Amino acid sequence: MLKDEDRIFTNLYGFHDRSLAGARARGHWDGTAAILARGRDAIVDEMKRSGLRGRGGAGFPTGLKWSFMPKESDGRPAYLVVNADESEPGTCKDREIMRHDPHTLIEGCLIASFAIGAHACYIYIRGEYIREREALQAAIDEAYDAGLIGRNAAGSGWDFDLYLHHGAGAYICGEETALLESLEGKKGMPRMKPPFPAGAGLYGCPTTVNNVESIAVVPTILRRGAEWFASFGRPNNAGTKIFAISGHVNRPCVVEEAMSIPLRELIERHCGGVRGGWGNLKAVIPGGSSVPLLPASLCDEAIMDFDWLRDQKSGLGTAAVIVMDRSTDVVKAIWRLSKFYKHESCGQCTPCREGTGWMMRVMERLVRGDAEIEEIDMLLDVSRQVEGHTICALGDAAAWPIQGLMRHFRDEVEDRIRRRKAGRALAVAAE
Repeated sequence: MLKDEDRIFTNLYGFHDRSLAGARARGHWDGTAAILARGRDAIVDEMKRSGLRGRGGAGFPTGLKWSFMPKESDGRPAYLVVNADESEPGTCKDREIMRHDPHTLIEGCLIASFAIGAHACYIYIRGEYIREREALQAAIDEAYDAGLIGRNAAGSGWDFDLYLHHGAGAYICGEETALLESLEGKKGMPRMKPPFPAGAGLYGCPTTVNNVESIAVVPTILRRGAEWFASFGRPNNAGTKIFAISGHVNRPCVVEEAMSIPLRELIERHCGGVRGGWGNLKAVIPGGSSVPLLPASLCDEAIMDFDWLRDQKSGLGTAAVIVMDRSTDVVKAIWRLSKFYKHESCGQCTPCREGTGWMMRVMERLVRGDAEIEEIDMLLDVSRQVEGHTICALGDAAAWPIQGLMRHFRDEVEDRIRRRKAGRALAVAAE
């Protein structure tokens, strides 16, 4: 279990003062200028050594991502963009950072921007996050007033401006290139890559896009050292992580824990266990709605990190754990996710535009059992034609829940079809 002194987010639940004075009392903004004085290369190297992997879902090494930015400017400005468009169903971790511990993010923006040679940073916040935007904007204003950002930020000699941009509530804008399009005032639709944002991102300039949590942990890592952060979790899965556990648990919560914590320990220690006891567990979606679910049989030994979950053909994603007990109609639950992805597809890529609607309609019939058993394989075939054939990962996100359902609960889908057929036959015989 993570000790309190090792928690990076010291006000995750809002029990303390979230203002600048409160943040400073808890150790934030301490020696920021000295961190910047180490130089860009030293900061990037330290982040690489820490083993921090992106906390937005993909798990790409953060220090490595920063190193892709050009060392020397060709005349174009560089930008840091923070992805605060937390729209993945089940995910609510970044919300708590922005609402209760905003100065961790603001200080992280300054340090990360310096490390990549950016004098400006944009935080793109989800359209529905009204209170979070207000709290974050108040904290940004405080930081400007105190001279921590702006000209000669924190007395470091580095000029730095921070802008908060409010989205309009589109899930697709959580994809980094669609986010950049939206930030530029265009329709939020993903761009083809290459060029990658590090070469041509916001306004055609070198840009790094990072998740809120990825940036907010940076100051603490640099204060306490890469070795301290890397001491948590398994190799290649380092550090602390915020988990958001919802669904059929006794106490849904958001909690910071060490990476690689066993799923059962996470649920029983922090959520008071599964509703009705561990034996009542049916399935868990371990990383937000876009990753395939795990059946109860795998949850006993499940480890919450990138590599273990990838080996089980699932993923850590945003670490939003959605718990389903035996009362859950798992077929209906996955249909509901299919409906979400069909609604949120931007329509740019034909496989996604047509495939998400097609998959949703087949899932709708499977919920009723009003289908043929052969259609299950046809549905899987279509899901594989969508997966990996779109500009962004929304096609994968729509396909994976269905693939996970059929991998682990195909017998339940088939039984429903057979029962429906048997019911029809009985009705005909009764006539």
